[in-house]
Amino acid sequence: MRVDSRRQIALRSLVALAVLAGLLSGLAALGGQAGAASTYTVRRLSSPARTQVLQGTKVVATFTDGSRSVALSATSRTFAEPTFTANTVTTTTWVRLLGSPFTGTVDLAWVTARLADTSPDVLAMAMQYRVGEPAIVTGGLQVAGDAAYGPLQTDGTRAEGSDFNDYLGISYTYPGSVVDAPEADQFRSLDCSGFMRMVLGYRGGVPMTLAAGAADRLPRRAVDQASSGPGVVLIANTGAAPGSRSVLQAGDLVFFDVSTDDGTLIDHVGMFLGRDNAGNDRFISSRKSANGPTMGDLSGRSVLNGTGLYATGFRSARRV
Repeated sequence: MRVDSRRQIALRSLVALAVLAGLLSGLAALGGQAGAASTYTVRRLSSPARTQVLQGTKVVATFTDGSRSVALSATSRTFAEPTFTANTVTTTTWVRLLGSPFTGTVDLAWVTARLADTSPDVLAMAMQYRVGEPAIVTGGLQVAGDAAYGPLQTDGTRAEGSDFNDYLGISYTYPGSVVDAPEADQFRSLDCSGFMRMVLGYRGGVPMTLAAGAADRLPRRAVDQASSGPGVVLIANTGAAPGSRSVLQAGDLVFFDVSTDDGTLIDHVGMFLGRDNAGNDRFISSRKSANGPTMGDLSGRSVLNGTGLYATGFRSARRV
């Protein structure tokens, strides 16, 4: 009996120690989180109206009023596309989307969680549709992988009109029970605005519409995304290339007038990636000449500065 009692006492002691260790571990974790949060400071800036979150002197998050897009400073990574450009973009900026436009109040717990999040962000998702990218399947549906621009036409050019649901091969229902069925010949294809809708809308959760004019929804066409899409206008369209691009941050939509058959209308849209290793402001977009999404320089350099096709055709920018 004495031996059993001693064993029971020893077992109870071990259990008590284990419970205490668990409690101490949990408290340490909470203390770490609280400590991290307590090091944050917040400041307001204008043009555009935005809130920055800092740890010490380092800006770790930028929230823009009226926008879902949040720029976070985290692990450095490099985007490259050696088939079509020798230039690379190395950046510490990660872009995450809020569930609704920012109204001025920062959730510091959200910031802490997102700074530690290594799942694909908006920029990484955009990279998943370039030439040679592997298929990514979720719930039995391929949601990413090498995308064409559109079906080949008899004149040798690629047709426009491939939206995100054409790539997926599914019907999509919009408000008002409007159903858009996929086009069979556009399967696994994304035109420029369809590419942005795939990344920001279908995968990012930004509400979408087929028509123009709904300020809270991402429209189908580039011209409408520029004029009436969700978010805030950073650079207004004056009919000429902007004199400054300093307001841009990674993840912003950039709009162009590069076609010669539609007057002065916006006819192309891409996503700003940041500064490349040669000092250029580089973007990614889906193009006919490259037959799909690219950050490369085939038939026109994917940069906003200089005298190239897209640099001189650059007109405006929006932060969704």
